Amino acid sequence: LAAAGYEVTLLPAPLPTPILAFAVRHFQAAAGIQITASHNPARDNGYKVFLADGAQLVSPADREIEALIQRAPAADQIPRTPVEPSGAEVVDAYLTRIAQLPRTPVPERASLRIALTALHGVGGDIAVRALAAAGVTDVHVVAAQHDPDPDFPTVAFPNPEEPGTTDALLDLAAAVDADLAIALDPDADRCAIGVCGPDGWRMLRGDETGVLLGEYFIDSAPADALVATTIVSSTLLNSLAQARGVRSARTLTGFKWLTRAGDGLIYAYEEAIGMCVDPEHVRDKDGIGAAVMCADLAVALGGRSNASVGGRTFLDQLDALAVEFGVHAVDQVSLRVDDLADIAAMTTRLRAAPPSTLAGEEITVDDLLDRPEPQRTDALVLTGPTATGRTVRMVARPSGTEPKLKCYLEVIEPVADHDDLTRARDAAEATLEQLRQYANSLAAQEK
Repeated sequence: LAAAGYEVTLLPAPLPTPILAFAVRHFQAAAGIQITASHNPARDNGYKVFLADGAQLVSPADREIEALIQRAPAADQIPRTPVEPSGAEVVDAYLTRIAQLPRTPVPERASLRIALTALHGVGGDIAVRALAAAGVTDVHVVAAQHDPDPDFPTVAFPNPEEPGTTDALLDLAAAVDADLAIALDPDADRCAIGVCGPDGWRMLRGDETGVLLGEYFIDSAPADALVATTIVSSTLLNSLAQARGVRSARTLTGFKWLTRAGDGLIYAYEEAIGMCVDPEHVRDKDGIGAAVMCADLAVALGGRSNASVGGRTFLDQLDALAVEFGVHAVDQVSLRVDDLADIAAMTTRLRAAPPSTLAGEEITVDDLLDRPEPQRTDALVLTGPTATGRTVRMVARPSGTEPKLKCYLEVIEPVADHDDLTRARDAAEATLEQLRQYANSLAAQEK
């Protein structure tokens, strides 16, 4: 880049992706580039590109870059000019901004105890510093996973959503009697939360954490505020926003669309444990910022997230939302294939002959390929309210990064009152299982 005539700020160390997104706006740069494979396996690599506004690039720029890569000479034929690392001050600027986000009294935050894992990524030290800057200093880290290691030696797949990946974190949380468990993905732009319930410690789903933080932001939102989520995420945030008098949006998948959802955006999330908690300064998902705000929410609820006298836990809040808006049961079925042509065949068949019912109930089909740009995308949305008052929904779309067809499932089961929660959750799970079976049958049809 320097040899091509650009003024380059090469940040001085491996740093989290949200710091790069922050740096683009902080330095008023024309673009930002992050070399990272994110939460992919050790053998992978890649890069993320941010435009001058600090948000991820969108079409047609992505396709134009891909075309230019194909025409570029081999790496050893590209001129190079040495560049000295610089810009270290951006880390302190980012941490200063993060410390301004929480709303609870600073002395109350000191009582919170956190268990944290960086999953061998670059977010560990920065996350500890960010929490400390926000007044949360009782932080216990999974030592074997704290320092960066591109081989990810203690996990099979460095994604906090994968079963087993957060076992060491939850063991630590139980051992130290933590109030909250936090797992960052390797480039620290995503954050998963673990809580302790009646059956022990468990990780929350991305939709659960996303809606809890969304409610926290909505409760203090200005009149013109906007919150956003994606077409593959739960619809609960939209129902919550409508009930509280706040605007909401549903965008295509990815923060390149979420951060462009509209004026007045104060918060956005997607189900894959990504949350944007400070759109004015970090126009992307930010696992460290989300971790700080989840800690703040735990304090706001009662000082401890897993047990408090007179306080409320994260699970209490989820129960209250379920009573008000119904149980929103969600899941994802990923159909992995060896031949990409199989994905095309599955989507073609689904378009040609979509089901008229799901889980025994009539549905409607919305083919997003029929929409105008930029809302047009390769996805089918199957949805419908049922005679019993529940709603079923499935979104089927090819993965943008892996040879998979992904099916995002949601069941909304009405709840009469708090005593009806167990019945409603059981009913929602039974319906959700029917949706899983249908989604899995799509792959079976290819064999």
